[in-house]
Amino acid sequence: MRILIVGAGAVGGYFGSRLAQAGRDVTFLVRPARAKQLRQDGLRIISPHGDAVITPKVIAAAEIEAPYDLVFLSVKAYALEAAMNDFAPAVAPRTMIFPVLNGMRHIDLLAKRFGEDAVIGGVCLVVAEIDNEGRIVQLADFQQLVYGERNGETTPRLQTLDTTLQGAGFDARLSTDIMQAMWKKWFQLASLGAITCLMGGAIGEIVAIPGGADLSLEVVNESAAIATACGHTPSESLQSRHAAVMTAPGA
Repeated sequence: MRILIVGAGAVGGYFGSRLAQAGRDVTFLVRPARAKQLRQDGLRIISPHGDAVITPKVIAAAEIEAPYDLVFLSVKAYALEAAMNDFAPAVAPRTMIFPVLNGMRHIDLLAKRFGEDAVIGGVCLVVAEIDNEGRIVQLADFQQLVYGERNGETTPRLQTLDTTLQGAGFDARLSTDIMQAMWKKWFQLASLGAITCLMGGAIGEIVAIPGGADLSLEVVNESAAIATACGHTPSESLQSRHAAVMTAPGA
């Protein structure tokens, strides 16, 4: 598969580098400043799974001359519209768009722009950042991509994608219920983000004040209710585990 990684940030840069290391056909769509840095220093990874420096293939939006089989999209939500404009020339009728953004709204926006069939579901589990030297630093040892057709079918194109991603230096899993997996992550991140931003503190600080733990649980319950209203109820075990995380003293 010809793979276009949109951006070379912490997520796209990490998984794209591992794919390139494994011999996959990977090109990074980057801005001029990042392209200059990558051509000068290479794409550098600091990781508990092994450090690496690769010489990546990079391209600018104006230089895209042919479609790609896969567009891997890991930009922040606020950069989605600009990213869609940039990678649009890479999308043909058979191109798969594999987004791993947090949240759910990007699915609607991508499907409206490129068609329902173009967009598959995706979940990314990794903790990484770009340091002051432009290196991608992996901060925890888990690294997983989960993907699937949004209608739950196991199609030939997803089997091809699964074959491409297997054995590339990270955990890869084809899911027949990817939308539930996406809502699971949404439930956890939306509730955690809501309470910590609303209260301006970490979980341990919030539960240390009167009513803090109760408010945190209310946010958990509301997030679960939203997911349920959208047809993707978090399991009771997940809700119980996450409630414990959201009320953990000293966290």
